[in-house]
Amino acid sequence: MPKRQLILDPSCYDLNHVIADIHEIRRYNRQRFEMEQLTAIVYEDRVNSVCVGYKDLGPDEFWVRGHMPGRPLMPGVMMCEAAAQLASYFTQKYKLMNTPVVGFGGLKDVRFRGVVQPGERFVIVCRLLKVRSMLLTSEFQCLVRDNLVCEGELMGIPLPEELFKDVAPA
Repeated sequence: MPKRQLILDPSCYDLNHVIADIHEIRRYNRQRFEMEQLTAIVYEDRVNSVCVGYKDLGPDEFWVRGHMPGRPLMPGVMMCEAAAQLASYFTQKYKLMNTPVVGFGGLKDVRFRGVVQPGERFVIVCRLLKVRSMLLTSEFQCLVRDNLVCEGELMGIPLPEELFKDVAPA
């Protein structure tokens, strides 16, 4: 089987060159506490609509205790959530949709190709394919040590402003 084409070759970004830490990410994403699935952003390319971020997985992730006790594995749904948060960050930072919050609208052609465990750096590469006022489409790939562990497409949708009128980000 031929090796899959990556959205962006890992040699194009430096995981040690953080351009947005968790505090900067929080300016654009509303997830907090256990639901924050990004540690840092290390690459942004506005021309090609590509963004790279990562999550450092520790032994205290909320899913560790119950998702395969004795051999904790990052749930696939959390891999997809991390990709959605990266796409949302990029979309919100550059005001690509006119909405206070981008919500998860769906997934397509998702494949899990490896396991992810606590102690690993989970890298997400996202490329926006289409951005319209009511729909964002993005492809994503997730890697551990430059090995593809998850990929697919996700859709983002604007969430109604009235949901967030009286709620300030934490």
